[in-house]
Amino acid sequence: MSVNPAPQPAVDRHAGSRLVRAYRGDRPETTPVWFMRQAGRSLPEYRALRVGTDMLDACLDPELASEITLQPVRRHGVDAAIFFSDIVIPVRLAGVDVRIVAGRGPVLDRPVRSAADVAALPALDPGALQPIRDAVALTVAGLGDTPLIGFAGAPYTLASYLVEGGPSREQLRTRALLHSEPDTWDALLAWCAEITGAFLAAQVEAGASAAQLFDSWAGSLSVRDYTEHVSAHSAAAIAPAKALGVPIVHFGVGTGELLTSMRSIGADVMGVDWRLPLDEASRRLGGSTPLQGNVDPALLAAPWPVLEAHVRDVLDRGRAAPAHVLNLGHGVPPETDPGVLTRIVELVRGV
Repeated sequence: MSVNPAPQPAVDRHAGSRLVRAYRGDRPETTPVWFMRQAGRSLPEYRALRVGTDMLDACLDPELASEITLQPVRRHGVDAAIFFSDIVIPVRLAGVDVRIVAGRGPVLDRPVRSAADVAALPALDPGALQPIRDAVALTVAGLGDTPLIGFAGAPYTLASYLVEGGPSREQLRTRALLHSEPDTWDALLAWCAEITGAFLAAQVEAGASAAQLFDSWAGSLSVRDYTEHVSAHSAAAIAPAKALGVPIVHFGVGTGELLTSMRSIGADVMGVDWRLPLDEASRRLGGSTPLQGNVDPALLAAPWPVLEAHVRDVLDRGRAAPAHVLNLGHGVPPETDPGVLTRIVELVRGV
């Protein structure tokens, strides 16, 4: 069953929310808070719901994806939902054979490593995005006054999975292709940007109030490689969603040296991982960019006094930016006690 998109743009309905205000640079009285990967493996209700269902199949089941997206909002009382999906969903929707292997991540049996491989990549049929639109519309209806953030992986990260055939921390084949066959590289990144742009725009058109572009592996790049071979494609990926008027968040892992270059693609908000203090991140960005982050996920397992002191320090350093959304410096580890996340939300509300 198809669900019609929300008739009123969500960016208008949620303009007064703490999250959207902060993303626009208007600091609310209470710092907004949500957690990357808040929907998923750390929640027992998620694990119960997922029994017998493949990860990518769950992402493409509108009712299931919506319910999973809503679960952490009900449990933690966070200021936003992040759409439950996976970085490779647009690749799957385009018709590329990709699967999730437990304990490893996305895997392709036929990596993309030549000009012929890139030329053979199929175009994304807009109709294939209907399950995404339906899931978002269902979620927005269930969220009420809580805004939804759309989600997509950045072109470089998508390309790294395609070239490597699976997760890779160094992306050696990927970076070799970038330098040895620049025309093939540009064609591959252009394809990734096109499917990502359509995927993000579908979420915004169906009711998402903001969009986050997540570049998991960009930290392996030099500033020069990023600016000369990647940034234009990331800009193309966010352009359709940005044209719809929502704020754009850009986040990467290990990308402290790339912050200004990543912002230059047109991002309104920069996510910062745990390695770089927020006051230093704000200094590097000229003090003009709202920030999101950056509690160290490792400290979710620390004794509460240690974690509390760390969260308060993050909040203090976040005051150097025009506005700040408290989040983690990466995703919630699967073994995290959900009660710890709820306690962080309560702490932030009381500061």
